[in-house]
Amino acid sequence: MLVKWIRCTVVDRRGFERGQRKWAGLLGEPGFRGQGGGWSRGRPDVAHVFAFWESRAFYDSFMARSHDRLASAQSGTYRNLQAKLFDHRFDVKTGFEPRFTDADVVRVAHCKVHEHRVEHFSLMQEKVWNPAMAGSPGMVRGLFGEAPGNEFLVLSMWQSVAEHGKYRVERVERLSLRAQTEADIAALAGDVVELQPSWTV
Repeated sequence: MLVKWIRCTVVDRRGFERGQRKWAGLLGEPGFRGQGGGWSRGRPDVAHVFAFWESRAFYDSFMARSHDRLASAQSGTYRNLQAKLFDHRFDVKTGFEPRFTDADVVRVAHCKVHEHRVEHFSLMQEKVWNPAMAGSPGMVRGLFGEAPGNEFLVLSMWQSVAEHGKYRVERVERLSLRAQTEADIAALAGDVVELQPSWTV
């Protein structure tokens, strides 16, 4: 599965949200698996969208045919758009599905990893972080994705901001030490995204 993460700064909120609903047109696209997103909790003018495709070939075909028509509805409503593609490596918890109806927030972590630490980082993700997240109350599902250039995406869906907050306070520091995260990571950017039900496709 291919994961697309889009982040942008919105300058016309109403226009952007109106345009966001037009993405319902994705539903007939071959290989499309689901899309959802919302507003950053830390920076209210930043929007995040997560889209899922069966394969790169289906995604490339959509980009060549229908993308620009759907995207035109949001023209002029945002700036600084960044889009990144990741290949799904493994699930956090079990059976990841691109559904957004049973979660309120998504935590996204984008990691650039030192080349000689990639194997260790992936292993720690599987052996330390995954079980801890999967065992946390309120954590619904998640995935671990990889992009060229030693870049990784950790996406986790939570029932509420409060549940994610408890996990952070109680466990993150201890887990970081155990996983030697600081030694692995060259750069880390993250956000907590409040999902907007009307953006779900």
